[in-house]
Amino acid sequence: MAPEERVAALMDGLHSILENAVESPSHWQVLLDASANLWRYSGGNVALLMMQMAQRGTDEPTLVAGYKEWERHGRTVLRGEHALWVIAPRTSRVQQMLLPDGTRQRVPVGSKLPSGAVDEGKKTLISGWRGQAVFDVSQTQGAPLFVPRPGNSSVEAPQLWASLAGVARSHGFSINVTDAQYGLTSGFTDFGQRQVQVGGWLNPEERIAVLAHELGHVLLHGPDDNVGKLYGSSVDHRGLAEVEAESVAYTVLKAHGIDRGPQSASYLSGWADAVIAAEHSATGDGSSRNQPASRVDIAKSVLGRVTAAAKQILEVTDPPGLGGKVTAAEISPMVSNPDTYAGLKQPGEPSRGLEISGP
Repeated sequence: MAPEERVAALMDGLHSILENAVESPSHWQVLLDASANLWRYSGGNVALLMMQMAQRGTDEPTLVAGYKEWERHGRTVLRGEHALWVIAPRTSRVQQMLLPDGTRQRVPVGSKLPSGAVDEGKKTLISGWRGQAVFDVSQTQGAPLFVPRPGNSSVEAPQLWASLAGVARSHGFSINVTDAQYGLTSGFTDFGQRQVQVGGWLNPEERIAVLAHELGHVLLHGPDDNVGKLYGSSVDHRGLAEVEAESVAYTVLKAHGIDRGPQSASYLSGWADAVIAAEHSATGDGSSRNQPASRVDIAKSVLGRVTAAAKQILEVTDPPGLGGKVTAAEISPMVSNPDTYAGLKQPGEPSRGLEISGP
């Protein structure tokens, strides 16, 4: 298959997945579950990996890498296995310059700059898209590799709260846990005061869940949320904004071993209705030719926004596991003393991970 045809086929597959997700909130939740496990991948690539594994009648992907990356970790792809495909950017390096007339221009690196032009440095740009072959760990054999699984949430609750609060502070927001919460809502994000409020009557796990939800608002729904405004996820259209925020919280907590499915149900069950309402709003307005044209476009945008925000949080909170990418682990696949690595079991404890040693 030609590279262009492969990318087109992958995009068609993603379109079908998102259509199903809009039709059924349960499909959206399945996407979030997979995104929690493979959080280092984009939402679109998580969906594509799930689709391809399902087509083969095998388990969902857990740890994915390219052929050479697996070799670097002492494992080889089993004979007869076919690659999974993800979409990766084609990039090019350009030289940026400021011309004497005040305009800016980019030229290929190495090109001679015009007389009087000011060199503004080099930049990497996305010039297109390509299919990239990867393999799940279940398609490999070789040196044992310990894949940590999410641990006991109650053990890490104080640390998780502290790291989530750190994310808020890094974006200029303070945290206020108060019984005088506005309208007795569990949480509230005040962009004017740069403050996140959390209900003081909540138990520790509920406070964590509310803070994670409000971080979704912090990262996605500020006054400069120009993308969200295009399809109704701004402050003026709370329906889809609330689904986005709860999807971020659900993914982050799931990655930390906290299943908030029942508590998130009321938000996530409104997913399809919110997308359809946003579609009607976008098509009825017609004020911007850049607005997503269909509910699938909206779903794709939401998935990308949610998974990008969740990744930004998880890179700070650092849950057990590798986020789907073996390259995230700075460990040798031949683990001689596994208890020295974070997320592995301690002597006498039940295993909290999956040890892969053979085919």
